[in-house]
Amino acid sequence: MNANEIRKFTNELTYRRYLMNKGKIQELFRKMTLQEYIALYTIESERENSPNNNGRTYLKDLSEKMQLTIRQASKMVEKLKDRGLVLWSYEGSGSEGTYVTVTETGQKLFKGQEMILRECYGKVINKFGKDNLIMLLKMMKQLDNLMCSEIKGMGEVDSYGRADEADE
Repeated sequence: MNANEIRKFTNELTYRRYLMNKGKIQELFRKMTLQEYIALYTIESERENSPNNNGRTYLKDLSEKMQLTIRQASKMVEKLKDRGLVLWSYEGSGSEGTYVTVTETGQKLFKGQEMILRECYGKVINKFGKDNLIMLLKMMKQLDNLMCSEIKGMGEVDSYGRADEADE
């Protein structure tokens, strides 16, 4: 592949990611941000899939799953707590780590957002095709992993391939 083709693909990929992240999908999020939804989804999934944790998701696990630094995850959880969407607690003296659980208010807001997304994406999946979507998701995951690996190899990024100054 020549330099001009790489330039075109780079710009198109960057543009498509921008549109997906900043554009149309944002219209579906009116009562919470995309990051808040992903956080609540992650916490709820942990509750459903790990009954031994008593509904708890440890901050460390949340940060790893969302590919955030502990500092970034803490800021996000603090905002969720301030909105009454999660409880943030610790075990014993706190040395075992802090954990979060979704409040009833958080569950209601999450379920409402999930319904909006299910309605929209259900239509998209029906038109695009389940097999196409499965293939696309696999390819997106491969691309994301490869991009994170390449970015990490360039240096000046954290262990998740994110720039250190990205503390939002």
